[in-house]
Amino acid sequence: MQHAVRSRAAIRTGLTPVPRPRTPSVASLMDADALRVLHRAARALLDDLPDLTDRLVALLREQEPAYRTALTKDPTATWQEAHRSLRHSVTSLLDPRGARDAARRCSWRIGAARAEQGLPLDALLHAFRLGGSLVWQRLVEETSRTAPEDVRLLVHVAADVWNFVDEHCTLVADAYRQTEWQLGRRRENRARLLAAGLLDGTSRIADLPEAAQALGLPEYGRYYVVAVTGAPPARSDAARAILPPGARVHWHAGTDVDYGIVLDGADDADDDGLPGPAGPEDAPDAPVAGVRIGIGSAVDGLASVGDARRRADTALEICPRTGGTVRLADHLPAALVASSPELGGALAERVLGPLLRLEAADREVLLDTLTTWLDCDGSAQRAGERLYCHRNTVLNRLRRCEQLTGRSLARPADLVEISLALTARRVLRD
Repeated sequence: MQHAVRSRAAIRTGLTPVPRPRTPSVASLMDADALRVLHRAARALLDDLPDLTDRLVALLREQEPAYRTALTKDPTATWQEAHRSLRHSVTSLLDPRGARDAARRCSWRIGAARAEQGLPLDALLHAFRLGGSLVWQRLVEETSRTAPEDVRLLVHVAADVWNFVDEHCTLVADAYRQTEWQLGRRRENRARLLAAGLLDGTSRIADLPEAAQALGLPEYGRYYVVAVTGAPPARSDAARAILPPGARVHWHAGTDVDYGIVLDGADDADDDGLPGPAGPEDAPDAPVAGVRIGIGSAVDGLASVGDARRRADTALEICPRTGGTVRLADHLPAALVASSPELGGALAERVLGPLLRLEAADREVLLDTLTTWLDCDGSAQRAGERLYCHRNTVLNRLRRCEQLTGRSLARPADLVEISLALTARRVLRD
């Protein structure tokens, strides 16, 4: 708070350095008298500080609901906080320069502490203004009681009193916002660490309740993980669009891959009893070119999210490099191959080896024919229509594949081997 006495030194002009004697102005004498009246009343307030604190606490209880709750939880701490703040305020009236730093530290600590406790900033600022109003009211009351003729002099220090209140309201708001920002950063970092632990499968059982609260997800429920990769801007767009509206999800951003921990809506119901968001089988395809999305199968509870992430990684691995969406449940044979690439490569070589060693043009014709025929559920007619050739041409190529591989397309066991070998070649080549 600025000192109540202001310098009235005259502005000197001319070249002479010799000060000219002057008579103190009426304003100077009035300021000195006002300062005397202020100090006399402030000393009386300081002597009666507990009663002043009781009055402020009563006002807070009556006028500020947020403080009413704080007083119910811990009345002693709230009273002591108000007492410290008032003591520094009144002391600053007596010794503005000497008490300035201590008063500022007190207000800063109050702002930081109330931010940590979650008290609304509006309530905190209201409390400081109530305190300022109460101090001013008591200054007037005390002066009216002891020297009524001096009340008019207090008007000369009113601006200083309210400047002090404004300064400390600004200070407490700055402390509150800075602490709130720091708390937000700590919460974000903690949530990121907890999510990383869930996805890595390294979370402790004791951390699961905290993780559920930090991520806004229930500890128990059906979960699946979505893995998204691609250029960062496009990846972010795809991450927002891949799930239906209303899906409960926590996104964990990574360097190369973003992961979404998704509550499976197939078994989840909203508060109104209606079915929740769709499950992984209903997720839309990637809406952005060049973005690859892998959707794993569901698991039970946050404790199993690490397994869900590994399944999403497998789905992402078999996703075409050009982009698209792969749901693991729809590509289990390819997932088996991707889970064991060494065995997949060995299978492709054992079953398709003779075909793979043909000239490139010949090899691709036979492999395309075999793949198309399988996609057409064994129909040579439909395969021929897709390949723009006669069905007999398809049958002739298939017979040649049988001769080269030593396997019969009419034998179920051989057909399974050929199908898996083709899948392994495609997945491992991609």
